[in-house]
Amino acid sequence: MKLDYLQALKRVDDAQGAWVLHGQEPLLEQNLLDAFRKSWNSREVERQRYDISSASDWKNVFNALNSLSLFSNQLAIEAHGNIKPDASALKLLKSYLQHNESNLLLIVMPKQDSSSLKTSFFQTIDANGVNVALTANYPKDRQQILAVEAQKLGIQLANDAWQWLEQHHEHNLLAAKNSLMRVADTYPEADIIQIDHLYACLQDQSRYTTYDLNDAMLQGNLAQSIKIFQYLIASGEPMSLILWSISKEMRLLMQLFEQPQNALQLGIWKTKIGLYQQALRRLNANEFLTWPALLLRLDASIKGLGHENPEHLVQQAIASLCGRRLF
Repeated sequence: MKLDYLQALKRVDDAQGAWVLHGQEPLLEQNLLDAFRKSWNSREVERQRYDISSASDWKNVFNALNSLSLFSNQLAIEAHGNIKPDASALKLLKSYLQHNESNLLLIVMPKQDSSSLKTSFFQTIDANGVNVALTANYPKDRQQILAVEAQKLGIQLANDAWQWLEQHHEHNLLAAKNSLMRVADTYPEADIIQIDHLYACLQDQSRYTTYDLNDAMLQGNLAQSIKIFQYLIASGEPMSLILWSISKEMRLLMQLFEQPQNALQLGIWKTKIGLYQQALRRLNANEFLTWPALLLRLDASIKGLGHENPEHLVQQAIASLCGRRLF
């Protein structure tokens, strides 16, 4: 079964079997993950997370799904990565889908190209599970998604204000949501948000975003990258969002290194291809080998696991993306 983002949100509480979320819209991914985790917590569903770095990791996932804890009746497993099950793991997936009636396997992947969506794995999910593409390709789709975010904030926008917001952010849903939060805080008494409200609130803002951080890192500008990071932290940007942004750039650079002719298929904007190519020429490919472990340490530190300072680890990751070392 194929669902879009809004359809998926409505079915979170009833989800079971295997779901795949794939795309490059951080707002949609984070919202759905938050909805799932909230639902699991309210129903006392046991949750586990696995990061898939090799095909053999899938065996651990299916072993866990088939060995429920004595202290829980249901299990939800998040599997994050871009490595699909191989032939042996695909058999385990099919067996799980046929015999497991209550657990949920939630697979979170980056954007998939058309050839990937035709593989046996996705055919199995389409036939027996749920396939959710985290995309918003049309203005109507983006406005519907942002209208839900505006409703959460208790605000309404005039029709032309929606058009102005989309043009201002060039289809960037996450940045648009941040702007909705800002205008809601700035004009709490406004019945309808007009273009004048948005313009006054946003046009003269020199506020940095994670996208400014990404550009600075790709340019190799360490001083500017650290400055933007410190600004984001001071302004309350969630550390998990900063991690997502850094990990996305690392993943794209590693993929582009292996597939230099497939920049557009990997989801890199045409206007940004040169920036990524310059970054690859500047970076040492051996450094890529250290990135997965660094991201895992950073993810653990943000969740309060271990004793490392997440801000220090973020600065290490930023420096590595810039082709530099802090220590």
